[in-house]
Amino acid sequence: MSSFNQVSRRAKKLEANGQTGEAIKLYELFLQDFPKNTRAQAMLEKLRSSVSADADEVQDDYTTARKLIERGELANGIALAQQIVEKLPDNAPVWNLLGTACFQDNQPVEAERYLRKAIEIDKNFGVAWVNLATLFYAQNRLELALKAFQNASYLDPENGGLLNSIAGILISLRRLDEAEPFCVRAIQKQPDLSGAYNNLAIIFYRRRKHAAAKQAFEKAVQLKPDDMSALGEYLYVRAQICDWSPLPPELRITKPLGRPGNSISPFSMLHFEDDPLAQRKRSEIRSLDYVVKNQPPTFQRPASRPKKLKIGYFSADFHNHATLSLMMGLLALHDKDRFEIHAYSYGNITEGWRRSKLQKMVDKNWDVQSASDDEIVRHARAQGIDIAIDLKGYTQFARPRLFAHRMAPLQVNYVGYPGTLGTNCIDYLVADHTVIPDAQRDAYAEKIIYMPHCYQPNDGGRVYPENTQTRTELGLPEDGFVFCSFNACYKISPREFDIWMRLLDKVEGSVLWLFQGNDDAVINLREETKARGIDPNRLVFAGHLPEAEHLARHKHADLFLDTFNVNAHTTASDALWAGLPLVTLPGEQFAARVAASILTAANLPELIAKDEAEYEAIALDLALHPEKTIALKQKLQEQIKTCPLFDSEGYTRDLEAGFEAAYDRFLQGLPPDDIEV
Repeated sequence: MSSFNQVSRRAKKLEANGQTGEAIKLYELFLQDFPKNTRAQAMLEKLRSSVSADADEVQDDYTTARKLIERGELANGIALAQQIVEKLPDNAPVWNLLGTACFQDNQPVEAERYLRKAIEIDKNFGVAWVNLATLFYAQNRLELALKAFQNASYLDPENGGLLNSIAGILISLRRLDEAEPFCVRAIQKQPDLSGAYNNLAIIFYRRRKHAAAKQAFEKAVQLKPDDMSALGEYLYVRAQICDWSPLPPELRITKPLGRPGNSISPFSMLHFEDDPLAQRKRSEIRSLDYVVKNQPPTFQRPASRPKKLKIGYFSADFHNHATLSLMMGLLALHDKDRFEIHAYSYGNITEGWRRSKLQKMVDKNWDVQSASDDEIVRHARAQGIDIAIDLKGYTQFARPRLFAHRMAPLQVNYVGYPGTLGTNCIDYLVADHTVIPDAQRDAYAEKIIYMPHCYQPNDGGRVYPENTQTRTELGLPEDGFVFCSFNACYKISPREFDIWMRLLDKVEGSVLWLFQGNDDAVINLREETKARGIDPNRLVFAGHLPEAEHLARHKHADLFLDTFNVNAHTTASDALWAGLPLVTLPGEQFAARVAASILTAANLPELIAKDEAEYEAIALDLALHPEKTIALKQKLQEQIKTCPLFDSEGYTRDLEAGFEAAYDRFLQGLPPDDIEV
């Protein structure tokens, strides 16, 4: 051990650097060897007294800083916490408080630095590990978030909430087999943990175990009846398996809307009711989950319009997906002399023939699936994107916070989500006067770019082989009338199903050809058929096929019957392109009016019913008079190549005109406004 003078000099340096605790430890070690050294004893007592006095003052300041931060007075709370760590730089709780406050204040770099400092001081500080994990998760740095949650769980292995957080990260990483045991362990530790049942339900759903997912979602909602997110998913998965049984009494909410901090998925409720104003309210509430507290810098208007407008399309679906199927013609035909097209792909599927073709059609391809929101926003701004287009909205795997950060001067809601996003960070919604009639205009927060025909793009260059199968080989009658509905199962409700069953009853030998979404839906639909006095064998289910083969088999159907609250969208265009007529009944909300828009652009307004009685009458008349069906198919075949619906080049020029008109308003310093193309 050094002499007292040496120890004293080192201790004074430590104290001067604010490391009083280390100075105390130094004197304590010295006194172990020289317990009778009175000068060392005196210095130790003096330091301890000083620390005790400072500790009381620091505790008061810490409490004040914490309360300021809890009240949302972040700047004052952060300033006070910074004063504390200047006095006591080894105080891990204050560094943790600083980190969480900076996270709330949208200062992620500082937040990470402060939280790491807290952990550097105390590696067993579990709360700091949790806060760091939460920060990483918010930034989409999932692997780092996983490690941080694992460290927190190691320190507190009985904490079911931490186990469930690990499960949630693994689900986000698509590592479902690893996630499930963590859900189970979380439930074992905390049987009333609703979030663990919710995560378990997501795992079941992703594995297409829909009935098990329904049970898990139901348990989550029963444990936490006011959890609007779980309720929305529960209602949605019920619809996906066509479970039309009465809801449990405690879950019978007439109009679930959610509230800030406890929102419900707007997409999951589209099937539930046809109410565009309620959908707007759900979207407005949902959008609050993605608010960015510190608004990003505004965009400077250039002196003149750029030679090329840079359009950024953002999606998780740049693969063999319905959205890309619709957009292939548009992307191929964009005027590259006037537009520079950027595709930002944040989905985990990075293969497929459509994706390969896409990469040759656009100017820039950016695979950003592993990038954080901040990184993507910075990249888009650095590229000088003029118009950022959200192709996902509130659908699965969407990243709406990207747009809350404002990636471009103009941001547009397009194709992916059939409705308003309810947020002021989205300037425009591409629509038409059929999907948004004047009477429903107030149900949409965005300004509207009204397309002259149908808002939906279509690829007029698709080809498919001739189907050489017989009807018998597909399980269909050779001579009977084939009603068809290839819509997803969640779109079917008792309302239209009752009509369909009456049609089967009135048309001898007819069948209903449905898409086989999942085994549970097949069982339930057969039971519903039987309950209505119809032979369940008159339902025929079509399995999944590649797109070209699916289009080819449409020729064996006679009439497509649309669903009501959520129409056929891509499915309607597929049917018409394959030569199959479709009858629809438009409702009130966007999703309930898409097929009417499609039929209008296909020059087939006679297939748009005014009410349920006319919907049924049109279908019955065509079924009982085969010559009318043949004539209708002939009409469709003759005009399919010339109607506005499949005029990809005309559509592309119209959409580009809408984009240019919107940008011209920005260039002139005018706010967004409705645009008629």
